[in-house]
Amino acid sequence: MLTLFAIANTCIPIGESWLSRLTTANSLGIVAGLVLGKPLRIALFSLLGVSVGLCVSPKNLAWQDIIGVAFLGGIGFTMSIFITLLAFTDQHIINNSKIAILAASLTAGIIGFVWPKISLKKSR
Repeated sequence: MLTLFAIANTCIPIGESWLSRLTTANSLGIVAGLVLGKPLRIALFSLLGVSVGLCVSPKNLAWQDIIGVAFLGGIGFTMSIFITLLAFTDQHIINNSKIAILAASLTAGIIGFVWPKISLKKSR
């Protein structure tokens, strides 16, 4: 339901070539940034905070759990679409970016849902 809301409010024209739009360099960069970059930064800064002594990790929390939840940080389509509208003037690039943002947010959300379920099941 949320994806339908996002598509309706961002005015994304979904035609027959929407899948091929995900292979452009701009779209691949967006997907890599949201699906890999944001979780990596969240996990590394969490590790840095614990290593420096700014915070303490709970005893029953494994780093694989933190990494799994860090993927939920990739669900950032509202701000990403806002920045896209500020950064680009070409409507074709804007539409491609919007599709890539929604696809990346959906991918990060699925990984962020499945990863902790699997890692918590293994730890039990």
